[in-house]
Amino acid sequence: MPAFLAERDAEARELMDDPRCDVRTLERTYRRFALVNAVVSGQRALYRRWLRPRLRRSRPLRLLDVGTGGADLPRRLLRWAEREGLAMTVLGIDPDERAIGFARRHPAPGLELRAVATGALRADGERFDAVVSNHVLHHLGDDEVAAVLDDSAALLAPGGVAVHGDIERSRLAYAAFAAVTWPLQAGPLRDTFIRRDGLTSIRRSRTASEAAALAPAGWRVHRAFPSRLELVRETP
Repeated sequence: MPAFLAERDAEARELMDDPRCDVRTLERTYRRFALVNAVVSGQRALYRRWLRPRLRRSRPLRLLDVGTGGADLPRRLLRWAEREGLAMTVLGIDPDERAIGFARRHPAPGLELRAVATGALRADGERFDAVVSNHVLHHLGDDEVAAVLDDSAALLAPGGVAVHGDIERSRLAYAAFAAVTWPLQAGPLRDTFIRRDGLTSIRRSRTASEAAALAPAGWRVHRAFPSRLELVRETP
């Protein structure tokens, strides 16, 4: 039997992905994501490294957030750009109507939300200056990841960048998340799916070599902190 976490557990399922899960718990989970993602998702690094150099005052950068969930990432990116006097608009998409319904109840200037997948945008001929996602790829099977990456490349405008950030599976990541979230169960993470689903997410996530094996030509895998991977593609 392989050592724990030596192989990806593609059969593990997150509670929030269950269409029958408790809606109130799901919405509390969306609300708490803003706190958790601020710590573990490298959002500031995403903004500084990949988006900030492309932002201008005169022309809005058009960004696509794939699998937006409760849309905490686009709201944060829009705030950072606004504080610097830079222009950005964001389309957040998620095929889960529950996520889009929650996000629409928390609007932000410059944020549009649609319950669609990347393939629909590609079919419509949409183009974006940046395509991003946060902790989405581990939810998907290998064929689905390949399709999202292919769509992302097709959706990029000239000079654009796609950055799909996800967890890198490791025993250290699992142990650290388990330890940090244990005392929070009775506080900020109470009555949410975050701790259990977070541990499941690590089991479902890929290593750098596994991600590289899935990435089509033109994509590269970039390691980030803490225990994160970024699949990156830039267009000339």
